[in-house]
Amino acid sequence: MSTVLVISGSPSKTSKTERVAEHLARRLTASGRRAEHLRLRTLPAEALLGADTSDAEIADAVAKVGRADGIVLATPTYKAAYSGLLKVFLDLLPQFGFTGKAVLPLATGGSLAHVLALDYGLRPVVSSLGARHVVQSFFLIDKHLTVTGEDLAIHEDSSAPLADVLEQFEKALDGIPHGTVLGRTA
Repeated sequence: MSTVLVISGSPSKTSKTERVAEHLARRLTASGRRAEHLRLRTLPAEALLGADTSDAEIADAVAKVGRADGIVLATPTYKAAYSGLLKVFLDLLPQFGFTGKAVLPLATGGSLAHVLALDYGLRPVVSSLGARHVVQSFFLIDKHLTVTGEDLAIHEDSSAPLADVLEQFEKALDGIPHGTVLGRTA
């Protein structure tokens, strides 16, 4: 059984991004994987900003990355880029902290004008960390996400493509060749 660490990089307690991350963690668990949700906003700020990997909570978070077979990176889009909170965390990981892992980058944002923040901002960082496979990133527009109490509803225009990207990620976790992920044999 593969292990997935879903990392949400939003500093907000009422974040739609965090809700999407939790939604994906539940879906991965339902498909028979061990999925854990790491909310970066809950890590001690001084230790995180100071890259103090001797801090117990920071060390535990870094160890979770090391133990995971796959990583989902969920970030809000701020100023046409992924969150600074996520950047600070990624910067304290070992140089090849994603070696051997499948990674799914995804972002939320108010406008499709920011969709390339994933490919031009986050994807190069993920690749530099040594990911084995970075699946197609996915951008969820805020108007497609509705939060009611503790419930998240994803508009059908985003829910089906998100399910497809999640399927690609799961196949990457299982080592199925990319051509097969896209419905073809390699």
